[in-house]
Amino acid sequence: MPDRSFKAGDKVCWNSHGGEASGRVLEVATKDGSIGDFKYKASEVDPRHIVETEDGKQAAHKGSALERG
Repeated sequence: MPDRSFKAGDKVCWNSHGGEASGRVLEVATKDGSIGDFKYKASEVDPRHIVETEDGKQAAHKGSALERG
């Protein structure tokens, strides 16, 4: 099973609506938050990885949705 633990600065890729996207982890959120109008739920046991693509778009993903890349 692949390692799904990531930290800020890690390069990752994930499936996106337009195919595969890639970028870097900005932070690992352990509290609820938002990116623009999108609100996400996060906790110590179920964190969200805030990622950013090279063109500056941000998203929040579970570690299970990410791969090292």
